[in-house]
Amino acid sequence: MTDASPAPAAPGARRALYFILATILLDAVGVGLIFPMMPDLMARVGAGADTASGAIYGGVLMAAYAAMQFVFAPIVGGLSDTYGRRPVLIVALATLVVDYVIMALAQTFWVLLLGRVLAGVAGATYITATAYIADISPPEKRAASFGLIGAAFGIGFVMGPALGGVLSAWHITAPFWVAAAFSAVGAVFGFMVLPESLAPGKRRRFARSDLNPFGAIRDAFRLPGLALPLMVLFTFEFANMVYPTLWAFWTREAFGWSAALIGGSFAFYGIGVAITQGAVLPALIPRIGEYRTLIFGAVAGIFALVALGLTPPAMLVFALIPISCLADMVPPTATAMMSNMVAEDRQGVLQGVIASLGSVAAVVAPLIVTPLFRVFAAPDARVYLPGMPFLAAGGLLLLVFPAFLALNPKRRG
Repeated sequence: MTDASPAPAAPGARRALYFILATILLDAVGVGLIFPMMPDLMARVGAGADTASGAIYGGVLMAAYAAMQFVFAPIVGGLSDTYGRRPVLIVALATLVVDYVIMALAQTFWVLLLGRVLAGVAGATYITATAYIADISPPEKRAASFGLIGAAFGIGFVMGPALGGVLSAWHITAPFWVAAAFSAVGAVFGFMVLPESLAPGKRRRFARSDLNPFGAIRDAFRLPGLALPLMVLFTFEFANMVYPTLWAFWTREAFGWSAALIGGSFAFYGIGVAITQGAVLPALIPRIGEYRTLIFGAVAGIFALVALGLTPPAMLVFALIPISCLADMVPPTATAMMSNMVAEDRQGVLQGVIASLGSVAAVVAPLIVTPLFRVFAAPDARVYLPGMPFLAAGGLLLLVFPAFLALNPKRRG
């Protein structure tokens, strides 16, 4: 019988995997704390007179974070290939501590923006962790191991938004202080117990090309077979950005949800992601293969986006969330397919490029979906349809669905 367990065989590697997953969980808790109170945070710093206008400023914060991540992701990937994963991971976590302190002390939108810029520079935690897991996982188990990253992030989203909703009711800055504490714990424990995963003999020199994020993307597209899956993954990430960008603002506008209820919906989503990527994905891939899993996730994503875009009754939203969680099988599956196409000394670069493309999507998408939300959700909107950005995202995925089908290994072989 084939072993479907995603954990690496060596005990030391298993311990490292568990620590990396715990680190990602702590990072996700810190990120998730903020989302439920974004509308209230924009009101606190005077960013926007109403929910639709506040979403514009929230989108700018997200775009600034992603822009910095885009610039620095290939650099961080290259640094981790040169100096190892451990130091890069620890520095990233320590920098996030500073970011959350700045966010807690911010009284104006521009200080919040400064904090998000710094967080984007430090946003290498996920990139380096993914490369770390690629180092310690055999090729046939990488898809399941990458799925565990999503599961850990999902668990963090169960804890983070729930805490954020409760803590923001006590004081709006409390979530930031808690996030800073979680990141500090991760940095300290990483310094104390995390071993290095990339042996010196497998490292490469840091090249000048690593400083150019566009050059790294260009080089990745030149690698045999990577262009189409990279394009598909980028389109999916672009469409899926509608969730973190607008969920808090959309549910506040459409249903009048409080920060606590928004946090509860994020937590419910986190449970779904944890189940999907921690249990469904590892069980599904051995049975139907990576390609069919990818297609299944894409179809689920299209259905959920279109259904949510029609702004159904509030209780039906909770019924649609598990379907949207199934779509989150697309990124780890596509990442695993590409990871198995490149050499070991290029894993960091590949993960950096994937993260960079995700950052490009995260830069552009908020700048598009928030004005679209403003047009259809403003008090003076000619056509009031706050779910229009979700409908547009679903339509985009439907438009490029033939590209998903073209990833069939039988066609490409």
